[in-house]
Amino acid sequence: MSGQKKSGTFVRLMKLLFQFYPRMLPLIILLIVLNAILGALPSIFQQKVIAVMEQAWNNGWDWEMTRPMVMHLVLILAVLYILAMACTLVYNQLLAVFTQGTLDKFRVNMFEHMESLPIRYFDTNQRGDIMSYYTNDVDAMRQMISQSFPQLLVSLITVVTILCIMMYYSVLMGLVIVAGAIVTITITKRIGGKSAKFFMKQQKEIGRTEGVIEEMIAGQKVIKVFNHEEDAQKKFDEANESLFQSSYLANRYANTLMPIINNVNYLIYVAVAVAGGLFLELKVPNLSLSGLPFSIAVIVPFLGMSRQFAGSIQQISPQINSVVMGMAGAKRMFELLDEEPEYDEGYVELVNAKETDGELTEAEEKTGLWAWKHYHKEENTTTYVPLRGDVRMFDVDFAYNPDKVILHNITLYAKPGQNVAFVGATGAGKTTITNLINRFYDIADGKVRYDGININKIKKPSLRKSLGMVLQDTVLFTGTVMDNIRYGRLDATDEECIEAAKLAGAHGFIRHPPQGYQTMLSGDGSNLSQGQCQLLAIARAAVADPPVMILDEATSSIDTRTEQIVSEGMDRLMQGRTVFVIAHRLSTVKNSNVIIVLDQGHIIERGTHDELIAARGQYYQLYTGAFELE
Repeated sequence: MSGQKKSGTFVRLMKLLFQFYPRMLPLIILLIVLNAILGALPSIFQQKVIAVMEQAWNNGWDWEMTRPMVMHLVLILAVLYILAMACTLVYNQLLAVFTQGTLDKFRVNMFEHMESLPIRYFDTNQRGDIMSYYTNDVDAMRQMISQSFPQLLVSLITVVTILCIMMYYSVLMGLVIVAGAIVTITITKRIGGKSAKFFMKQQKEIGRTEGVIEEMIAGQKVIKVFNHEEDAQKKFDEANESLFQSSYLANRYANTLMPIINNVNYLIYVAVAVAGGLFLELKVPNLSLSGLPFSIAVIVPFLGMSRQFAGSIQQISPQINSVVMGMAGAKRMFELLDEEPEYDEGYVELVNAKETDGELTEAEEKTGLWAWKHYHKEENTTTYVPLRGDVRMFDVDFAYNPDKVILHNITLYAKPGQNVAFVGATGAGKTTITNLINRFYDIADGKVRYDGININKIKKPSLRKSLGMVLQDTVLFTGTVMDNIRYGRLDATDEECIEAAKLAGAHGFIRHPPQGYQTMLSGDGSNLSQGQCQLLAIARAAVADPPVMILDEATSSIDTRTEQIVSEGMDRLMQGRTVFVIAHRLSTVKNSNVIIVLDQGHIIERGTHDELIAARGQYYQLYTGAFELE
C-alpha cells in the first residue's frame, strides 16, 4: 500500500470493504435500500385510503362498496411491512458477520504490516498510541460500519423516496418541505462541521492519552522511587485536559444540533399544514404528475410525509458524527498501513548445507552446517559460502537523524571465534554498532561485510537467524519457561532447551517451582527476579546456537554472586563463536580478544586489556576508576 498513490480515506475504505466481501456487501446494500423504499411507501397507501374514504363520503358513504378497496390496500400495506421486516432481519444478520469479519481482517492486516515495520517506527512512537489503533480506532470503525452507515443509507434513501412521492402528488407542497430541508441542511452543515472537526481531534487525543497512561503504568516503580507522582499526574492531566476539551466541544456542538433540528422540523410541519390549508382555501391549482387537485387526500398524507422526511434528515446528523469518528479511526489505521515497511533488497540466503566431494551444496535436512546461498544473476550460477561469523566494518558513518551523526568513520573486524568488547560512556555508540550489524538500521556511508558478503545483499531474516542477541532490557512472553527458552529456536526439543538453560546457569532456579520448566510466566516475567529473567534470555540465545552473539549489557541485571555462577556458562556459550560484548563492568571484558573504546561515536582506542592498560589512555583511566563510564 505504501508505495501506491493514496486515494481518499472513504474511497480506500469502500474498496477494501468490497474486496473483503465482494458478494455479501452488495447484498447488504440492496437489502438496506429495499428496506428504506418499503418504509417510505406506506404514505402512498395512506393517500389512496383517504382518497377512497373521501370519495365514499362524497357519494353517500356506501361502506359495503368501499370496504373491499380499503381491505385490499391494507393487505398490500401489511405485505410491504412484512417484506420490510424480513429485509431488516436478514441484513442485520449479514451485517453482524460483515462487521466483525471486516474488523478481524483489519486487525490482521494491521498486525501483519506492523510486524514488517522497521525498529525505527517503534522507537519513535508511543506504545499506547500504537495500541489505540487496535482498540479505539477499530471500535470507532465498528460503530460506523454496523450502525452509522446503514442508518445513514436508510435515511438518505428514505429522504429521496419520500421527496419523489411528494413531488408526484404536489410540487408546490414539496417545495415547502424542500425549503425547510435547505434550512435544516444549512444548520447541520454549520454546527455539524464544527462537531466533526473536534470529533476527529478527539480520536487523535485518545491515542495520545493512552500513550501517556501506558508509559506511566510501565514506569510506575520509577515514578514512586523518585517521588514523581505529582509530575506524572501533571503530564496525565495535560493530555487528559486536551482530550476533554476536544471531546467536550465535539459533543457540545453535536448535542446542540439535535434540539435545534428537532424544533426546525416542528416548524416545517406547521408550515406544511398552513401552506396546505391556504392552498386549499384559495383553490390554488395543484401542479403534480398525479393530476390530483388539492384536497384532504393530498394534504393529510403530506403532513405524515413531512414528519417522516424531517425525521430522516434529523437521523442523518448524529450518524454523520459517528461516520466522522469512524473515518478518523479509519484514517489513523490507514496511516499505520501506509508506514513504509522494512526495506530488504537482500538476495543471499542462509541454508542448511552439506559437503559433497569437497564442495558445499544445499541440504534439505538439518545438518548442523550452514552456508550462505549466493545466486549470481549475470552468470546464472549459485555459490555457497560457509557461515563462519567473520564480521567487518569499513569507514562506517551513521545518524539516526541526518543533522546529528552518531558514528564517525568506524572501522573494525571480528574474526570467527573472536570476542570483541565495546567500552565507553552512555551514548558513545556501542549499541548503535550492534544495531547496524543486525540491520535494525542501515548505515549512511561505508560498508559492513559478513563472511566477505556485503551485509546489504543478505536477506534480513537470514542475517538475523545467524545472530544471537541478549539485550539489556529482557523481554519475556506470556507462556511457560520452556516456551520462553524455545523462542530462540521454535523447533528446539525439550532436551535442547534444558541443555541451553544449564549452559546459561538457569537450570537451578527453574527446577525450584513445582512445575519446573512448565511454570507459567506472565506480565513480562513479573514473578521472577530481574537476574532470573536475564538468565532465561541468555538460555534463549544459547538454544538458538548462532555463530555470532551480541551481548548488550547481558549481565547488567545479575548480582555479583549470580554473575560468578553464570560466568562459566557464558564462557561455554561464547566458545567457538564471534562475540560482541557491550559492558559497563570492565571485569566482564578483560578476557576479550580486542577491546574497542568509543567516545562520542569515534574509536579512540583498541587492543587487548593488557595493551590498553599499558597505554595508560582512557581505558586505563576507566579501569582504575579515574573516570566513570557514565
